[in-house]
Amino acid sequence: MSIREIPTTPFPDQKPGTAGLRKKVATVAQPHYLENFVEAVFRNVPELRGGTLVVGGDGRHHNDVAVQTIIAMAIAHGVTRIIVGRNGWLSTPAASHLVRHLDADGGFVLTASHNPAGVEGDFGIKFNIRGGGQAPQSLTDAIHRTTLSLDRYRIADLAPLDIGTTGERDVEGCRVAVIDGVSDYADLMTTLFDFDAVRDWLRSGHRMVFDAMHAITGPYARRILIEQLGAPESAVRNATPLPDFNGGHPDPNLIHAGALVDEMMGNGAPDLAAASDGDGDRNMILGPGLFLSPGDSLAMLAAHLDRLPGYRDGLRGVARSMPTSRALDVVAAERGLPCHETPTGWKYFCNLLDAGRLTLCGEESFGTSSSHVREKDGLWAALAWMNVLAVTGRSLPELARAHWAHYGRHYYQRHDYEGLPEATADRITDALRDRVASLPGCEFAGLRVTAADDFAYTDPVDGSRAEHQGLRVVFGDAARIVLRKSGTGTGDATLRLYLERYRRDVIDDAACLDAVAEIAETITGLRAESGRAQPDVVT
Repeated sequence: MSIREIPTTPFPDQKPGTAGLRKKVATVAQPHYLENFVEAVFRNVPELRGGTLVVGGDGRHHNDVAVQTIIAMAIAHGVTRIIVGRNGWLSTPAASHLVRHLDADGGFVLTASHNPAGVEGDFGIKFNIRGGGQAPQSLTDAIHRTTLSLDRYRIADLAPLDIGTTGERDVEGCRVAVIDGVSDYADLMTTLFDFDAVRDWLRSGHRMVFDAMHAITGPYARRILIEQLGAPESAVRNATPLPDFNGGHPDPNLIHAGALVDEMMGNGAPDLAAASDGDGDRNMILGPGLFLSPGDSLAMLAAHLDRLPGYRDGLRGVARSMPTSRALDVVAAERGLPCHETPTGWKYFCNLLDAGRLTLCGEESFGTSSSHVREKDGLWAALAWMNVLAVTGRSLPELARAHWAHYGRHYYQRHDYEGLPEATADRITDALRDRVASLPGCEFAGLRVTAADDFAYTDPVDGSRAEHQGLRVVFGDAARIVLRKSGTGTGDATLRLYLERYRRDVIDDAACLDAVAEIAETITGLRAESGRAQPDVVT
């Protein structure tokens, strides 16, 4: 085997977004593109030389090719131990756990998360640092700077390895281990939840269904729900990961998991339903006749998590991304828990988790997790809810109604305007940014603006600063409007408008949010400026 240095030229578009680099498959598959980005990572993470690297992804198209490329480049850069999920498969939370569990020096996670897959679909790559968290802004900025000046990359002249069979082998002084990517994660779940209580709940006639959306969580859900907890085979649907996710959009929301939603709104619905996305980090939770919004799910878990085995010592703190419903804040205030508000992007939770300041955190984009890993975790959320239902002996609708009666309810929607020209999206956000300073004190439909700004965040652990993280208009505790541009797409721009209204009394949520939506249009001009009569997706 020889190590080759391949001449290359920079690509100008390799700046990582909210969670790594995401591009169309055709872009990533072009000669040198993936190699340039991987080279930039190795140059900025010198501890990988002589160290341990975890590699795996969500199984989407080009995953297998990318895994082989990364292995060959890792060997060329002196990595001495590589851990690969069988078939190149690892869910995002499982990869984070492996990095932590094995004390690895980092990991490449190949995923475009909830984005469509296939030849015409999307591909993504991100680097997780030691400890399992996403690369911080300082590292991703350094990686981007390196990509802009690359003139060569190092790669081993290596035939593709068999990654479909578990086992360990020596490859030119590097130990390459292909592992069952499910077992370590499944073992971790047994330490967090009361599996005996959940088994009893299922044996007593309760039903749960989990939709893996033909993505990576299928094998994980089958191992835990069916093999370990004794649920019937029918409990896990669309469980075989496919490189195109069976042509579906693996985003667990009211639109793309519509069949599951319709079932749960009908007669004879199961007691609990959940769905997860392409790489297993997102979740949607449903009860009979009830969609539990991500913000409510997070807040309700904060109220019940200390009843579960892995959390009986109590919660050190909680956190949410800024656009996420403020329902969590109300629970935290009553329970005396520190509550942090961060920008969108799981990496902003990681410093707080590593510093021991958080136990539970979540985002409005169907992401919830705890301190057990450094990523959001869809299957963890489903298991947490199964355990909560088992130990309380109450249904999900009963728990929700009791929660709202006690804490009040935060009615909430996210309106996505997709496929906008970048110039249009920037014109809308720039206009609101120019206006926010003048909004406090203004009154709209009986609601007075108490604060308005372009959200900025100073990390309380390392002092780093993140600016321009979303425009928000706050009407005290009563309501809130947030506008931000998405950082997870691969094509044109997506603008996200978040609407929130808090009421102590439970009334029709559409009536609440219709009024806030009209105020938002008055303030932002989003529909008029975009030429869209309505959003593309409402969640």
